[in-house]
Amino acid sequence: MPMVEVAGKSFEVDEEGYLTNLNDWNQDIAEYLAKEEKVEMTESHWDVVNFLREYYDEYQIAPAVRVLTKAVAKKLGPEKGNNKYLYELFPYGPAKQACKIAGLPKPTGCI
Repeated sequence: MPMVEVAGKSFEVDEEGYLTNLNDWNQDIAEYLAKEEKVEMTESHWDVVNFLREYYDEYQIAPAVRVLTKAVAKKLGPEKGNNKYLYELFPYGPAKQACKIAGLPKPTGCI
């Protein structure tokens, strides 16, 4: 498996760059993964990333984009729970990019 080095430590990732061990995740790794994805993290990005981590803790699955959109709308409000907003934050796919940055597995249904 490929490895990435962040803050002097090595972490295992899969061939697409997703962390293989959820417990390795921290803010430094998230920042590194965001940079790799060409995403500049803002408070709005962190809201979605932290929401995804909570969602994963509860359901043990990374949501596909449709489920993500509905769940974000319910938790963070309709102005944030829509495709336009989420794609502005994560242009290469809100579920796929945000889950990678959140240290979660690739969402179901993502190619």
